[in-house]
Amino acid sequence: MTSKSLSFWAILCGILFALVVVEHHFHPRGPSGPGRVLTHLKAAEVTSLQVRPDGQLEIRAERTNATWKLTEPLTYPARSATIESLLAVLEKLTPATYITRRELQIRPKAEAEYGFASPQATLIIQQGDYAVLVLVGALTAPGDQLFLQVVGDEGVFVVDAELLKYIPRRTDDWRDTALVAENLSNADDISVTNAGKGFELQHDTAKGPWRIVIPGFQARADASKIEQAIQDCRELRIRQFISDQTNLDLDAFGLAAPDLQLGFSQGTNSLVVLQFSAKGPTNAVNQIFVRRLGRNGIVTVETNLLASWRAQPNDFRDPHLVALAEPVAQIDVHGQEQFSLVHGTNDAWTVLPQNFAADPDLVRDLLGSLTGMSIVQFVKAVVPAPDLTNFGLATPSLEYTLKSAPTNSSANPTNLPIATLCFGTNQDDHVFVRRADEPSVYAVRLEDVRRLPSASFQFRRREIWNLNENDLASLTVRQNGKVKQSLRKAQYEWALAPGSQGIIEPLATEETVRGLCHLKAADWVARGETNRALYGFTNANPYQLTLEMKSGDKFTVEFGNLAPTTFPYAGVTLDGEFWVFEVPLLLCRDVLSYLSIASSP
Repeated sequence: MTSKSLSFWAILCGILFALVVVEHHFHPRGPSGPGRVLTHLKAAEVTSLQVRPDGQLEIRAERTNATWKLTEPLTYPARSATIESLLAVLEKLTPATYITRRELQIRPKAEAEYGFASPQATLIIQQGDYAVLVLVGALTAPGDQLFLQVVGDEGVFVVDAELLKYIPRRTDDWRDTALVAENLSNADDISVTNAGKGFELQHDTAKGPWRIVIPGFQARADASKIEQAIQDCRELRIRQFISDQTNLDLDAFGLAAPDLQLGFSQGTNSLVVLQFSAKGPTNAVNQIFVRRLGRNGIVTVETNLLASWRAQPNDFRDPHLVALAEPVAQIDVHGQEQFSLVHGTNDAWTVLPQNFAADPDLVRDLLGSLTGMSIVQFVKAVVPAPDLTNFGLATPSLEYTLKSAPTNSSANPTNLPIATLCFGTNQDDHVFVRRADEPSVYAVRLEDVRRLPSASFQFRRREIWNLNENDLASLTVRQNGKVKQSLRKAQYEWALAPGSQGIIEPLATEETVRGLCHLKAADWVARGETNRALYGFTNANPYQLTLEMKSGDKFTVEFGNLAPTTFPYAGVTLDGEFWVFEVPLLLCRDVLSYLSIASSP
């Protein structure tokens, strides 16, 4: 290469270097790579955001105490999560490319070409003393990117067109769709007007029981049903914002006389009043018109979450006779006889004045039956005392009074009544019942009442005796005038006593006798010598089993007529008194199979 050629290339490189220096000095380029479009934006510090969609009214939202509210073109709770999403996208927005001022200068129609002559939307963001104006231009030719200009920056950013999904096109896009944003769980009074019938649901404290109040009448209310209905109300979402005018013809929307009105209050403070129409838009069959007092306009909601509120007043009443909010310490029973079940220490119960131990499982079963007993019909809301005779409740056939333990501060400690349940006559398969502290008469299932014990003996501990089979000396069977005595030599070793005849099956005999040594009643049936003949315990045809211990003590169980189970009743003498009971079915089967004396052929 000649020296002249070298000089040419050296001069050319110098000129190019100078041009690069001048370009970078006088025309600095915008960000490239990961640089953010709005470098100073911090979404959490933004206090107001204005959006002017093309051809639409300006939408303005302001943040106060971490809550967004629309202030233009109307005042309304804003959809905070939607606004926060837009700000989060803007804060992290990075350009795919950047068009410099110089590049724009060589395109005389750039403002129209990039869509800034009539932008799709204009955004004004206020963050303390920092404010920024953003113009949203046209889509690029492929349609997957968007031209964006920040006023004060002489270039143009090209960003992902996904940004458009976060920019509202109309005011409704930013309006909160929750019909009720208030915490209705704090409401202690709910007024309901349903198809012209009005009633209230009230409670005194946040955890107190609900009651239903109808003019001239109060009753216990179903807390679970009310809580679910409140939750349904909180989940109502606005489907359409119909109108925000103040002078609407309410009759045209069926709201001059609402089909359903709900008013929620806390003390003297009204939380919200909602009015629901019976009709809705013709093009939305599952929606109805709604008006919220205190807010202009009419919206629509779907009807599915309002079903519980359209129920009749009785549907809100507690369907149970009694609910126990505190332990029961005493149960007074007026049935076949009068007695009390009194709770002691270590979960022990005593039957008084008979003074014998009650079976705690039987007491728990009784309480479970009473608290689980469902009201199948609200017969009459208010029944005067003279009319109780019509229901057999002037002198109830069965009555239970549940009492709690006395308070420690009581000067004269007595068990405090929780509820008194009175059962009257039955009609068809129902029994009339009332609570002594309520004016209403209810109906419950006859089969539920039949399971309720009404005599003291029915609560006796079901354990009859508990013997050690290793201390057993013999078993004597008396049946049909015959006697068979079996001697126990050792476990599974049995022999006939002298003078006894028959066959012994050692294994079956051992297992059956073990059950007799730990004898329990399945159910108590009756007590007293006067009941012997009634249940077939006669001397004419006795069937007795006697367990004789090595100590000489004897324990005898007798068998009588057949019970409804098709197995015979059993009887024992305890504390000098005769008791009739039913033996557990499997044990009774084995007794009849392995311990009976076979009849002569």
